[in-house]
Amino acid sequence: MHLYHRHVPDASSRGWARWALLIHQLPTEPAYLRVKVGRRLSRIGAVALKNSVYVLPASDNAIEDFQWVRREIVEGGGEGTVAEAELVDGLSNQDLEAKFRAASDEAYEEVVREARELGASLKRKKAALTEVQRAELLDALDRLDRRIEAVMTTDFFGASLRETAAALVLDLRARAEPPKPEQRPASRPEHSVRARTWVTRTGIHVDRIGSAWLIKRLIDPEATFKYVPPKGYEPLPGELRFDMFDAEYSHEGDHCTFETLIERFLLDEPGLRGVAEVVHDIDLKESKFKRPETPGFAACLAGLCRGHRDDDERLMRGSVLFESLLAHFATQKDERS
Repeated sequence: MHLYHRHVPDASSRGWARWALLIHQLPTEPAYLRVKVGRRLSRIGAVALKNSVYVLPASDNAIEDFQWVRREIVEGGGEGTVAEAELVDGLSNQDLEAKFRAASDEAYEEVVREARELGASLKRKKAALTEVQRAELLDALDRLDRRIEAVMTTDFFGASLRETAAALVLDLRARAEPPKPEQRPASRPEHSVRARTWVTRTGIHVDRIGSAWLIKRLIDPEATFKYVPPKGYEPLPGELRFDMFDAEYSHEGDHCTFETLIERFLLDEPGLRGVAEVVHDIDLKESKFKRPETPGFAACLAGLCRGHRDDDERLMRGSVLFESLLAHFATQKDERS
């Protein structure tokens, strides 16, 4: 299967060759200074290389943020240096990107957990929401939206749980204010699409690799793929976005993008449900379906992504893995598949 793509360069696709560093030493007193500096570094999204060395993707804003933190450190009796550097040996750019994604995912995960708790409480309510309950729910969702927006300001590399968090909150809003039935027909499939440009974020992993494979295989055989920065991309006329914020096809409720595409296009290929369950648990960091194939498949994809930075290469090699997984489930006598 030949896969075409158009790549839009951005800092993440170059691996952030340069990084802003804050190297500092804090005095033992006053004790509150360590807490104050730690909170400031957390707010600007800095990641620790070591206890006294923090890093951000190099930019004018990053340098300015570190200079403000350094000023506070020096005024409190400490020492600090702001530098710009390139990693040469030891920790790789990709390792550092993973640290940033993990930090953002940890923050998104708190939102996901609270959104799921709100959803579970809604299910337990047998009667319709009162106006007071509805107002309380909407207030809670507003708070979660603000937290998502706050995390997004320092989510430099597009962490995997961003779409999940946003989709869960959006789904809860729909349940708090149910749309009219004609606004979203449940059973009508999407219109056929052909030879479209499908846009997603750079640094593709499980959900984006799987979704692109699914699009090419069962939805739009003539599809081309375009990889863009996590933030700020304005789609061109006729482009379809997937697995990114505000995309036409992304996470919906507790579904990952792969599951959304299956539901929206009414796909029923033998074995596809099994593949979707594996993708769901890897992408959403859950163990909802507990497929025995999931840990091994996750390890294969992680190794693939560590070994290949190029998104087109990841998609080509990942498509082979997804074809194999589909063939495996298609021949299983597992009623879930």
